[in-house]
Amino acid sequence: MNLKDKINTDNLPKHLAIIMDGNGRWAKQKGFLRAFGHENGTKSVRLTVETSAKLGIENLTLYAFSTENWNRPKLEVDTLMKLLINSLKNELQTLVDNNIKLNTIGNFDLLPKSAQKELLDVIEKTKNNTRMVLTLALSYGSREEILNAVKIISDKVKNNIISIDSIDESIINEHLYTQNLPDVDLLIRTSGEHRISNFLLWQIAYSELYFTDVLWPDFKEDDLYEAIISYQKRERRFGKTSEQIK
Repeated sequence: MNLKDKINTDNLPKHLAIIMDGNGRWAKQKGFLRAFGHENGTKSVRLTVETSAKLGIENLTLYAFSTENWNRPKLEVDTLMKLLINSLKNELQTLVDNNIKLNTIGNFDLLPKSAQKELLDVIEKTKNNTRMVLTLALSYGSREEILNAVKIISDKVKNNIISIDSIDESIINEHLYTQNLPDVDLLIRTSGEHRISNFLLWQIAYSELYFTDVLWPDFKEDDLYEAIISYQKRERRFGKTSEQIK
């Protein structure tokens, strides 16, 4: 029995999020510049998106570029932005053929105008697709997201649009970038690092975390299957006891 056959399709994570880490180290191990790793990482993105859709996962969120990544060398940032633009152009037909809707979260205004244009074009052309929602976290930082939500909610309280007493988790959810997405069920991080790195801090409160030593450009179908199988072996109690769950 192969790994795919071990997956219970009735118990898939409704929202899978991935911190795609290790492109630079993968390239350096092979004696190349970091850009070579990023280029090869796009192959793993395509494979993961298509595999997730075929499995029946409804929401896939990929940490593509963080707010902190703007502090990297200009050459690397420029390369990443060019890769983003080219990937959007090249993968549009793949998204259409697989009935996948593109979404993005993050500080959109900080992206280059050319990247914004391509993103909006692909988002528009895939807006009616229903098989899976693919969300790219671009220029994204969870603390900035939460801070932004606090400011908006505070302004609404100040202007008597909402009352302080009405603020609950649902109100906060409505003001996050992910307002149209469910909480994350499974978070995967590649490359052997055991950090969350300012990614979806509110949304992963009860997520199952899965860390693998595999560098992102080497992440293949079986690596995704292993993560999902691990997820399905876990008991998700959400604060309850095992007896209550059973």
